[in-house]
Amino acid sequence: MKIHEYVDMGARTTYRVGGRARYGLTIDSEADAHDVAEWINGHGLAPVVIGRGSNTVVADGDHDLVVIDIDMEPQLTLEHRGDRWSVRVGATWALPQLARQLADNSVGGFAWAVGVPGSLGGAVVMNAGGHGGEMSHCVVAVQVLDMTTGSVDWRSAEELHFAYRHSALRSTQVVLAADVSLPEGSPGDLRAQMSEIVTWRREHQPGGRNAGSVFRNPPGDHAARLIEAAGLKGLRVGGAEVSTKHANFIQALDGATASDVRELIGRVRDEVMAHSGVLLQTEIKFVGFPQEWA
Repeated sequence: MKIHEYVDMGARTTYRVGGRARYGLTIDSEADAHDVAEWINGHGLAPVVIGRGSNTVVADGDHDLVVIDIDMEPQLTLEHRGDRWSVRVGATWALPQLARQLADNSVGGFAWAVGVPGSLGGAVVMNAGGHGGEMSHCVVAVQVLDMTTGSVDWRSAEELHFAYRHSALRSTQVVLAADVSLPEGSPGDLRAQMSEIVTWRREHQPGGRNAGSVFRNPPGDHAARLIEAAGLKGLRVGGAEVSTKHANFIQALDGATASDVRELIGRVRDEVMAHSGVLLQTEIKFVGFPQEWA
């Protein structure tokens, strides 16, 4: 287990704004699990997993937190069972790379993930999805490290209580690996499907510094439609702006701060509520902000 001081969290998020954690711990094997729990309990600091930072806003300044990094080998094993594949995959895999690797091995059902910029571990925790697919459709079980006890065990999909952009995993638990069940697929067809997804996202979603969709879609509606209907496209707070290309994206422009991003998210939520009576819920994880934004 490697220990670092004053770890820059904000720069590791896709917004690239925000401050530092007092410490960082790097786990490169299951054997580190007990040491991690002992260290965290001994220092009394809350652990935070940033991963690839694709759905996270870190508050400005320094924070009495410890960032946990998983630096384990990106495991991938495939076993053919009838007309399906049983796959064990390490949590550090980037979803776009994993989607392409599976397609090359004739594994279908995961092409949707080619456009999601997070890691496998983070995708399990938030039940990430898009283009008709999500993690709950394929997860059989996950290997979880509990950072408060040092235990490492496997949890079934039923124990995770998956819901829309949600699982029962807590902030003190880290996904190390997952077992998934996926159908057979044609590499050529899967590559074509992924190409269509990438093209669609480029045409309909902005690039640059953002965290993807900020708000969850309310039942029977779309957050982007509600935000646009409230006339909020292009709304700015400091260096943060509601995208003019997709209203449910917030861009961090040059000079933006985490406070700008958070304040703009709050403005959008309040103004949509005033305009349509719908209280939007965020998909974003807030680190270092007051509890109401956690």
